[in-house]
Amino acid sequence: MLSIRSISLAVLLLTFLQNCEAAHRVIMQGNGKLAIVSADKKVEWEMKWGGIHDIHVLPNGHIMVQDRMQKIVEIDPDSKKVVWSYEAASANGNQGRRIEVHSFQPLENGRIMIAESGRSRIIEIDRDGKIHHEVKLKVERSNAHRDTRLVRKLKNGNYLVCQEGEGVLREYAGETGDVVWEFQIPLFGKPRKGGHGPEAFGNQLFGAVRLKNGNTLIATGNGHSVLEVNPGGKIVWQIHQNDLPGITLAWVTTLEVLPNGNYVIGNCHAGPDNPLLIEIEPKSKKVVWTFNRFDVFGNSAPNSQLLDVKGPVIR
Repeated sequence: MLSIRSISLAVLLLTFLQNCEAAHRVIMQGNGKLAIVSADKKVEWEMKWGGIHDIHVLPNGHIMVQDRMQKIVEIDPDSKKVVWSYEAASANGNQGRRIEVHSFQPLENGRIMIAESGRSRIIEIDRDGKIHHEVKLKVERSNAHRDTRLVRKLKNGNYLVCQEGEGVLREYAGETGDVVWEFQIPLFGKPRKGGHGPEAFGNQLFGAVRLKNGNTLIATGNGHSVLEVNPGGKIVWQIHQNDLPGITLAWVTTLEVLPNGNYVIGNCHAGPDNPLLIEIEPKSKKVVWTFNRFDVFGNSAPNSQLLDVKGPVIR
């Protein structure tokens, strides 16, 4: 018959093994640097770099990020040199305008999709900077800082656009640019509050992905929540600021849906007592992994990418 001490040791061992299995290798930006942290939490690579809102690690291992929200660059991590760049602030008719790029996406056909806030448009360019496709966004009043956050081109060719300033997620038809679906982020009866941390509140959504079941998963930014919405606009799954034991959600930013179905969410401006990344099993809403390197990345680390996941990731 097992003693209480034996049972306790077994539980601790099982917890340790589960945490080891769930641990991830991560690239993130914060505290004036880009860095890669191994699954055992060691910084294995870093370079000086300013703030970003989007990041993509390419199949060749190169890193594509923004530079001052006005340029898209590709970095060779071995040499830490920029090997390609696109001057969004001045190219293709943008000279003299205030332009910010909060999202971009390397596409399978070799083009790069760029969302230009301030110009209120999505463009697809080739590596020479030539525009091959353009879609105008529906905005009440164009704002270089708030037109968009993350934008993703879907498998059906449409664009899923987080329009932060209006608190609305819109899907635009890829060819015509028509709005074919939209969802207004609710305030759930709460008043708006200024700020960036847990004390703030609003509906300034940051990221969204289309799930395999046709629903849409949304990171609501200062709404401190993640919502799953069906095509009819009904919320069918949700987590809010204090739903995860021992964790407070602040500005909820990025989303990654792993091959096993788990969600990884970014938790920005949450302070040193809360994780920067959280992996949850959606059915049980159980936390299976957290990333706590506040000492490396600080309080403003809005985007990241897991580097060790085998199989297709929705992000």
